Amino acid sequence: MRRFWSFCLVLAWLLWGGEALAGPLADRLAQFPNWDGKPPVQAVVGAFDLIYPDWMVGTWKVTSTLVDLAAPLAPNIVTPGFESNRRYLNQPITFQVRFQVVNPSNLALSIFNPKSPFPGRNLGTRQFPGRNLRTRQNPKFAGLVVADRAFNGLNIGKAVLGDRSILSVKVDPDNPNRQITYLPGERKLVSVVTSRGTEMPSPDLFISTEVCQQVFRGTKDIYLNEVETTTAYRNQKTPGALIEADQITAVYLSPQDPNYFAAAEKPVVLYRYRLELSPI
Repeated sequence: MRRFWSFCLVLAWLLWGGEALAGPLADRLAQFPNWDGKPPVQAVVGAFDLIYPDWMVGTWKVTSTLVDLAAPLAPNIVTPGFESNRRYLNQPITFQVRFQVVNPSNLALSIFNPKSPFPGRNLGTRQFPGRNLRTRQNPKFAGLVVADRAFNGLNIGKAVLGDRSILSVKVDPDNPNRQITYLPGERKLVSVVTSRGTEMPSPDLFISTEVCQQVFRGTKDIYLNEVETTTAYRNQKTPGALIEADQITAVYLSPQDPNYFAAAEKPVVLYRYRLELSPI
């Protein structure tokens, strides 16, 4: 169970560079670990996926290292496996992730409504016409860039839990925000993205936040929680197209948890990783 919760956290991964940024999400990153509530994001309406900048297209080898962790409400409230996860400090793990181009005609293009709290900073055809289409740079990449959620989830899960601990990862074909991870023993983890936000302070820096509801269904027990993934990717423009970053995840209690009102929607645990992405 402790390793399972570690997988849940690594599955929701955050990449962030270290220089001073501007915007609500960037300010939130700079305040780590003093997070007093949930991020300023909007509810996901419909089957709209998260759109990434075009320089993230491809398959990447990720080296992820846990560099910090905190339990703001300890010792009163701590999630399972928090103390045991200290053994992963400064222990790098590697896995592959992929970001692929999809045809806009086959994808819902609306990422946020016009009332977004971050006007002019959201990726999408409204704020950045042609930004992700790549038709000007290379016609064969015409389309929008999205994460291969099934590929990424399976590889991250195997890296954390082992090859035999993950049977498969499937994404709802009608809704990319709903993902199911199948585990041995008729267990499964259902993750649904419920809210999202983005900022792009510069052409080589992309910040995104996703909050998802996670439900772990075992043979008898059901565990629920909420995980925030705030991500900032930095394109280093090196000859090897390297992306360097940190990773932070935040876990919140679900309304079904007896400590929900005591937590007052504050994160109960925070994990920070440093990552390096190199192209394959």
